[in-house]
Amino acid sequence: MAESVELPSRLAILPFRNQVLLPGAIIRIRCTSPSSVKLVEQELWQKEEKGLIGVLPVRDTEAAGVGSMIAPGMGSDSAGRGLKGADVVGDSQKQDAKNPQEVIHWHNRGVAARALHLSRGVEKPSGRVTYIVVLEGLCRFSVQELSARGTYYVARVNRLDLTKAELEQAEQDPDLILLSRQFKATAMELIAVLEQKQKTVGRTKALLETVPVHRLADIFVASFEISFEEQLSMLDSVDLKVRLSKATELVDRHLQSIRVAEKITQKVEGQLSKSQKEFLLRQQMRAIKEELGDNDDDEDDVAALERKMQSAGMPPNIWKHAQRELRRLRKMQPQQPGYSSSRGYLELLADLPWQKVSEEPELDLKAAQESLDQDHYGLVKVKQRIIEYLAVRKLKPDARGPVLCFVGPPGVGKTSLASSIAKALNRKFVRISLGGVKDEADIRGHRRTYVGSMPGRLIDGLKRVAVSNPVMLLDEIDKTGSDVRGDPASALLEVLDPEQNKTFNDHYLNVPFDLSKVIFVATANRVQPIPPPLLDRMEVIELPGYTPEEKLKIAMKHLIPRVLEQHGLSSEFLQIPEGMVKLIIQRYTREAGVRNLERNLAALARAAAVKIAEQKDCVVQLSKDVHPMTTSLLDTRLADGSDIEMEVIPMSINRQDISNAFASPLTLAVDEAMLEKVLGPPRFDDKETADRVATPGVSVGLVWTSFGGEVQFVEATMMVGKGDLHLTGQLGDVIKESAQIALTWVRARAADLKLSAASEINLLENRDIHIHFPAGAVPKDGPSAGVTLVTSLVSLFSQKKVRADTAMTGEMTLRGLVLPVGGIKDKVLAAHRYGIRRVILPARNLKDLAEVPSAILAGMEILLVKRIEDVLEQAFEAAMLPLPLQLKAVQLLWRPKKKSLVRLQQAEKRKKPLHGPGCEASKLKVLFLGVDAAKLPRAYTLTHPQRPHLQAHPRQLPQSFQIKNLILRATVSFPHHSIICHSCQVSQSSD
Repeated sequence: MAESVELPSRLAILPFRNQVLLPGAIIRIRCTSPSSVKLVEQELWQKEEKGLIGVLPVRDTEAAGVGSMIAPGMGSDSAGRGLKGADVVGDSQKQDAKNPQEVIHWHNRGVAARALHLSRGVEKPSGRVTYIVVLEGLCRFSVQELSARGTYYVARVNRLDLTKAELEQAEQDPDLILLSRQFKATAMELIAVLEQKQKTVGRTKALLETVPVHRLADIFVASFEISFEEQLSMLDSVDLKVRLSKATELVDRHLQSIRVAEKITQKVEGQLSKSQKEFLLRQQMRAIKEELGDNDDDEDDVAALERKMQSAGMPPNIWKHAQRELRRLRKMQPQQPGYSSSRGYLELLADLPWQKVSEEPELDLKAAQESLDQDHYGLVKVKQRIIEYLAVRKLKPDARGPVLCFVGPPGVGKTSLASSIAKALNRKFVRISLGGVKDEADIRGHRRTYVGSMPGRLIDGLKRVAVSNPVMLLDEIDKTGSDVRGDPASALLEVLDPEQNKTFNDHYLNVPFDLSKVIFVATANRVQPIPPPLLDRMEVIELPGYTPEEKLKIAMKHLIPRVLEQHGLSSEFLQIPEGMVKLIIQRYTREAGVRNLERNLAALARAAAVKIAEQKDCVVQLSKDVHPMTTSLLDTRLADGSDIEMEVIPMSINRQDISNAFASPLTLAVDEAMLEKVLGPPRFDDKETADRVATPGVSVGLVWTSFGGEVQFVEATMMVGKGDLHLTGQLGDVIKESAQIALTWVRARAADLKLSAASEINLLENRDIHIHFPAGAVPKDGPSAGVTLVTSLVSLFSQKKVRADTAMTGEMTLRGLVLPVGGIKDKVLAAHRYGIRRVILPARNLKDLAEVPSAILAGMEILLVKRIEDVLEQAFEAAMLPLPLQLKAVQLLWRPKKKSLVRLQQAEKRKKPLHGPGCEASKLKVLFLGVDAAKLPRAYTLTHPQRPHLQAHPRQLPQSFQIKNLILRATVSFPHHSIICHSCQVSQSSD
């Protein structure tokens, strides 16, 4: 019995928010907060004997003025300090995070409780420990002092309930006997009413006969839904007479509420039968009206539509048009064919945002920059242009900004950049997909004369966002087509022209709509398919592909956290080191963006999810059911009608038996073995280039596609034939012409290149040439393969292999000039992805190298050339040209770890004249394709381009001659012949 429980002087306190546990009542709670979990572990779980804890009610701040409370300063200093930010049980055990410094108002009286059941669990994948505790209230106590013990509280308490001897003496009081009879009579009436609805109140009757009346008062009241104030009042009722009086009042009130509810139910059931009759009559009336063509409901709908149109804020001219259409609708019957079309048109007019706009707060450029940096890694120039755009909008909100068009390969963040602009402007975002659109009506809408006509995508998008100034993304604008139904790109001319879109006329709408408030942003993979007039209306911002270092940063900062969240994992269960991400980038993905990288990371996450799911359930319940041992105890403690869920077990639990079941899974770290098991063998090999260039006639070129830069191999072979040229690989007209030019140049320079003897006039006599571009399923075109074709043909005829570490790009002319090409950054990045460290580029593309990250250039050797002869000298290991043509300095932009070869350095001085009497010149070491300048004949002189007077007498060269930009430009004079080298300003002139 509860009266025989010996109450200790100090109890650990478990606070209950807005909830009271009364003596004799049993309650089931779930403890999740750190303080309550710590209390249960130390006071209940780790103790073999049955322990007691104190349950103390806690009141919300707004209701703290009612009732007796513990003051914040009561007790020790630790108690005063601990009254803020505590975790409180109640309302699903969540900590009040709104105000962590909120003062907790403790009630000064509570109930000692013992644990009937304990269950421990672990939530996965978070790993948080939780407890489910079933508590039984025993007796009341008052708090004398409250202090903190770690994360929970301990109180010095004083028992308030009467002892057994005091109870026996109090039961002889006539007033108490009268109150007891009155309470039992009221309780019996309640049970009689409940018996009509519930069949499980038999044990409740037994409680009235076996349990003492003072315990019944608390048990009955605990089973009702009463207010927190009434629960506190019962808790504070220490006197038995007062407690029985309040309990009798509450039971009687509950009884009266049940009877009133029964009367209301009977009345409602009677009215329901009446309403059913009215429903049948109304259905008959509606059928009659439909036969007569008179429907009041349609009239009501039309009136509601008119009110909606009035509140839409249409301009006066459009409102007149809408009224005219509305009058036509009123004259039509719902059965007429044009009724639904006319009504749908008016509903569209009412739904369009004629005047409604998004409220724009003052732009914060710093916050916008932080948002862009957080959502997008790299893309410095692109983000700077967006900030400039926002700055202009801040200074002049009504300014007509340009239409930004983000051009770049897939997966580099074009769409998300448009979304970031909308976020920075606090405007709604709508995306219009134009990929595969070939019908002009998709932009301007269908005319209402067609069956099933509808507005265009622009008007429909404005209807969806319900504002007239959103950020509208025209996605994949380069993938629109044209056929007999019209050209969508031409229809977009009116949309993107700020002088015309103020009166945009949709064919379905048939009235002008103002699009000048809309901020248009377009995306495309390439600009070539976009018609020039449409391209002229947009400002093109190119988004290049990511470098491997940028991909690594993006993966670690954005992709991995997002993939783990999407698969219900955390870094605690799956770890992907940076080294493994690098291997995925190098061996499994070769792309400009990061989409394939994200797919591979998702594959690893799925494999980890399978391993975790194969383990035990997410929450491991560690409990032992001994319900049969405590059935009698349970029957004497619970009243019927309560919705309390409980399970009784003894306090002592054999934790040794269940310790093995409680185990969290080990962290899964990705290694190379897991990569090959999940992703398969590596798809790309760094030795691929060397293996494919191991045969003469094969060279490596660089091309640009809509997916970024790519490496393109060119293969050439010859066979017995009639001198024909065969080209395969889905080639366009431009690249076929480049092949013809390359073959013509090689045939013209065959003697200089020692490809044929002087007696051989026709290099292709009795030979056919076949040039193939691998990846035949991919269409190829463009002029940038000219130098690659020449190199491949020279390699074929000379039977010399091209260097495997060298790739090239550039257009060539019939005279051997190398012309600039586009996409330099993407091409250099592609070479870097394939492990190629030497790249030959046209000299006029020097300006484009500024866009290549310095980290990429630091590991590469970039050779800038102006003529095809320079390409051949760099593409082969051995010299292809005779000595007079070899002595030409090529512009060498970067040579890693050999910078001294690039600069002109002054070595030891020699007293011996090098050119003419009395001329003390310096011995210079200069890179001339491997030829040391000190070994040149004495008649050869070195001349500074900006110091022409040094040509005749090259005395000690000034310090400025050491070019700081690592670009070698020099002039060498040769006797007896004159050849001008446009690649390096090397002049060879005769004396």
